[in-house]
Amino acid sequence: MKLQGLRWWVIVLIALATIINYIDRQALSVLWPDIVEELFPDESALERKQIYANISIVFVFAYAFGQAIFGKIFDWIGTRIGFVLSIGVWSLATVAHAFAQGVLSFSIFRAILGVAEAGNWPGATKGCAEWFPVKERALAQGIFNSGAAIGGIIAIPLIAYMTVYFSWQMVFIAVGLVGFLWLIPWLILVKAPPGMHPWITDEEREYILTGQKRVCDIDAQSDEDEYNPSTQELLSRKQSWGVIIASAAIDPIWWLFVFWIPIYLNEVYGMDVQSIGIYGWVPYVGAMFGAWFGGLLAQNRLKAGWSADKTRKLIITLGCLIMLPALLAMANPGEPVIAVLIMAVILFGFQTAIGNVQTLPSDLLGKKSVGTLAGFSGMAAKLGAVGLTSLVPFLTADGNYTPAFVIGASLAIIAMAAVWLLIPKIEPLKKPE
Repeated sequence: MKLQGLRWWVIVLIALATIINYIDRQALSVLWPDIVEELFPDESALERKQIYANISIVFVFAYAFGQAIFGKIFDWIGTRIGFVLSIGVWSLATVAHAFAQGVLSFSIFRAILGVAEAGNWPGATKGCAEWFPVKERALAQGIFNSGAAIGGIIAIPLIAYMTVYFSWQMVFIAVGLVGFLWLIPWLILVKAPPGMHPWITDEEREYILTGQKRVCDIDAQSDEDEYNPSTQELLSRKQSWGVIIASAAIDPIWWLFVFWIPIYLNEVYGMDVQSIGIYGWVPYVGAMFGAWFGGLLAQNRLKAGWSADKTRKLIITLGCLIMLPALLAMANPGEPVIAVLIMAVILFGFQTAIGNVQTLPSDLLGKKSVGTLAGFSGMAAKLGAVGLTSLVPFLTADGNYTPAFVIGASLAIIAMAAVWLLIPKIEPLKKPE
């Protein structure tokens, strides 16, 4: 049996995994009002908010280190089994939330969820490197990144709707089980890499392998031409630090809105939960379109003959320049409708840029090292998010969010500078002479 366009089936499955990833991670925030009434009835509103903040910080720290851990794991055991391990563990952790009885158990299950969910990103980056030629990688990255936006759009109303019929415990169990259902088509479809897959057409195999900067034949020829450095050597290259710093700078902008959109709308505009549900999903629509736009623009420019260097730098810069004025405009957005639309522009710019930032490891390194660099850059990104998330309560103590948005604009500038200054030319690195 031959399956036409097999690579697109693979990336759609990865995008679906990303949607599940975001539904599972956002379940806690949506269900939290019911959880605190049952488990923390005697705590004050401030104490409940602090409990939620502490559990969230545990998740992000675990998520940060999970990026590096799973980057190595995917390089060791491959994309197919790596995804099985990642989504299998995070689905178990999601189900386990139903049995949490307090801060400690929630923190433990949240930490396991964070480590395992982090594997989705280095795994997706490695999957794009394996299954797509260079000129299509940013589009593939954009497709799977749009899964994060789609997950953000549907998670809040979906989980809120489920609470009408189920307890919060049953909701955790139900959304956790979806991940195990995903494993069935993944294991059936992704039998082997494209060079050895029995269902791939000869034309698609040739298209993928000849379109990659390094070609591996079906007989698993030597990777002598690839640059697969040790971890120490990888971290000695300024290009690696360009990727790491760009990721650490740009990613906190995303998390600034993921964590704080509901609180911002409540504090600045006095919205209740129902009103936040009406407005809060709008920014993620901008993110979804940005993911598609950044990927399609990259594919268009590469097909037009542009180099990877020119294409990546143009689109990363464009995305950051879209974010800059919009972030500054959030200092005084006016009506709430205008505020969420400006947020949509910011997340559009973010997703335009981030898909191309995330392709940089596969532009620079051999397949056996892509996951490692993607993991380190992902870890740096989440540590940056922890830093900004921790600062926001102090920056906005008087209800003025302008300092947080100004820092976000500064981070966009740093991301651009890291790419332009530390990666003089985006091309496959060579072994040091």
